[in-house]
Amino acid sequence: MEFESILLPGVEDKRPIIISGPCSAETEEQVMETAQKLAEKGVKIFRAGVWKPRTKPGGFEGVGTPALKWLQRVRKETGMYVATEVATEKHVYESLKYNMDMLWIGARTTANPFAVQEIADTLRGVDIPVLIKNPVNPDLELWIGAIERLYNAGIKKIGVIHRGFSTNDKTVYRNIPQWHIPIELKRRYPNLPVICDPSHIGGKRSMIKTISQQAMDLNYYGLIIESHRNPDDAWSDSSQQITPDTLAEILSELVIRDQVQSTEDLSDLRRQIDDLDNEILQLLSKRMRVSREIGLYKLEHDMPVLQTGRYDHIRKDRVEQAEKMEMAGEFVLKVLEAIHTESVRQQFEVMEKAKK
Repeated sequence: MEFESILLPGVEDKRPIIISGPCSAETEEQVMETAQKLAEKGVKIFRAGVWKPRTKPGGFEGVGTPALKWLQRVRKETGMYVATEVATEKHVYESLKYNMDMLWIGARTTANPFAVQEIADTLRGVDIPVLIKNPVNPDLELWIGAIERLYNAGIKKIGVIHRGFSTNDKTVYRNIPQWHIPIELKRRYPNLPVICDPSHIGGKRSMIKTISQQAMDLNYYGLIIESHRNPDDAWSDSSQQITPDTLAEILSELVIRDQVQSTEDLSDLRRQIDDLDNEILQLLSKRMRVSREIGLYKLEHDMPVLQTGRYDHIRKDRVEQAEKMEMAGEFVLKVLEAIHTESVRQQFEVMEKAKK
C-alpha cells in the first residue's frame, strides 16, 4: 500500500505534527476558549470528541451533531483545522456535512470489522485524511485489516494512532504501549504516518511528557494530546488532559533526534530497559494473583502454606534454565527467594481475609 500525505495545507511538515483539544466537546464556551488558547500556542489541528463511546449507558456520551457547529466556529475564528471521531455511517455523514478536515476511528471501532467497513463504504470517493487507532487488544493483523478496508475504499490519506492496549492487570499505564506492535507496523509500511496518543497510553497527565519523548525517540510522526481549558472540570477523562500552557511547555522540552544512527544510542537502550522492567512488573503482578488464588485453594482444602518439596523443585529447575540463558545461578536464586517470600506473604494475607 502506498499512502498519501495526511498533512493539511499550511501545516509545517515537521516532527511532531500536533493534534490537540479536549477529550469531549462539552459546551460551546469550553470548546472556543480551549481552541483560542491552543491557537495562541501555535497548534494547527484541533480535536474534540463529539460522540463518546461509553462502556455503560448513563455516562456522558457526547453532545452529538450540535457540537460540530462549534468546531466550524473554531475553524472560522482561529484558522485551525478541526478533527473528530467517527464510529458509524451517520457520524461520517454528519462530519462531512459540517466539513470536518480530518477524521479518526477509535480503538473500539477498529476492533469491529463490520463497523470499519461501514465507515470505509461511506467515505468512498471522499478525499479526507483518516487516522485509525489501534484496536483495544494487541492484534496487529486486526489493525492492518482496518487500514486495508479504508485503503480499498479509495482512501489514501491514512495515518494510525498508537493509543496503547487494554489490560485487566494493574500497570503504570492506562493502556500498555507494547511499543513493538506499532514498530512492526511501521516496518511493514514505512510510509505510514504513526501518531502517538500519550493521553490514553498514560491515563494521567504526569506521564504525557515522558511518553511523548519516547514516541519522538521512536521516530513517530506526530502526537495527539488531550488539552482542556480546565482539565479537573472535564466531563470525561479529566485525569489525562492538560492545559494549553502545559502542552506548550511539554512541546518546548521535547528532544527531536532527526539524525539516523547505525547503532542505538543510550536513550534508546534505556527506553528498552524501561519497557522490559514494566513487562517484568506486569508478569510479577500476574504471578502474585495466581499465588493468592493458590492461598484460597490451600485454605479450602486445609493445606499448609509452605510446600517445601514444590519450592525445592522450583529453585532447581529455574536455576538450571537461567544458567542456560547466561545468567548467574546465585542471582536467580536471590530473585526466586524474593518472589517466594512475597508469594507466601500474599497467601497469608488472602487466607486471613477469607477467615474473617
